[in-house]
Amino acid sequence: MNLQAPEPEHCPGPETEDAGKSSACEGCPNQNICAEGPKGPDPAIAAIADRLISVKHKILVLSGKGGVGKSTFSSNLSLFLSQNEDTQVGLLDIDICGPSVPKMVGLEGEQIRQSSSGWAPVYVSDNLAVMSIGFLMANQNDAVIWKGPKKNGMIKQFLKDVDWGPLDYLIVDTPPGTSDEHLSIVQYLKDAGVTGAVLITTPQEVALQDVRREIDFCRKVGVPMLGVVENMSAFVCPKCDKSSVIFPPTTGGARGLAVEQGIPFLGAIPLDPRIGMSGDAGESFVDLYQDSPAYAAYKEVIGKITDYCAKNAPVPAAV
Repeated sequence: MNLQAPEPEHCPGPETEDAGKSSACEGCPNQNICAEGPKGPDPAIAAIADRLISVKHKILVLSGKGGVGKSTFSSNLSLFLSQNEDTQVGLLDIDICGPSVPKMVGLEGEQIRQSSSGWAPVYVSDNLAVMSIGFLMANQNDAVIWKGPKKNGMIKQFLKDVDWGPLDYLIVDTPPGTSDEHLSIVQYLKDAGVTGAVLITTPQEVALQDVRREIDFCRKVGVPMLGVVENMSAFVCPKCDKSSVIFPPTTGGARGLAVEQGIPFLGAIPLDPRIGMSGDAGESFVDLYQDSPAYAAYKEVIGKITDYCAKNAPVPAAV
């Protein structure tokens, strides 16, 4: 069922007989959808759990605000994890209207292939598989003008029909906000379990205020939060390694937000021009520039993520 908003506190449940009819439903944006929708769980949820039974950890990368480097972080996280040849990694791009992952990992122009066991993902290397709507587009400049149900159907297909195989990590790159794609991914992974979410922000308050909404979303739908990352925390000169603050943290930045919200602060990644250049060229920053302070920051942040995963099993969602 494609809900327009998170379920309110006293919701009887969108799949129950009282859905859309209870007094708690009055004024809810989902009332008509729930009243008219099919009752009972979506059978795809169980099929997805079965398909992903060999995927150990599913990590959502969320931002709230666009332009904070979420897809860059998702790509570099996946590339970094895949440096260990014994670690199997999948990168799923569910930004249906703005798929940038294929370009960032050097797969722009590649196409999906069908196999006897489903769609075959496209591989960066033997242990890094990628799936994106970008692989289905004949022209990369074409706009994807889809309403919620069609977006949700594509996300369901990415989870249910793609032959991911055994994975240690499935990294899910999401679009900004708390809309259709976010509700869909959480609902479809309800039985498979989500290890947690990594929240990406930049230091300024205009980005932090949207991350607060993303934190509220995670709490309402029961997604654990691994922590928050401050991206573009300072500019680091690639010649002399000196840093300059570009976006002043007027309200405490991501570190202050983490304290305020009671969630972990994973670290701050400086703005190195070579990160953007690598993404544009489809090259791996974390392989090419290991002398950069930004690489050291990535290593620290990702170390905390892998430590969390080693100690925590995925949990079913509350939706």
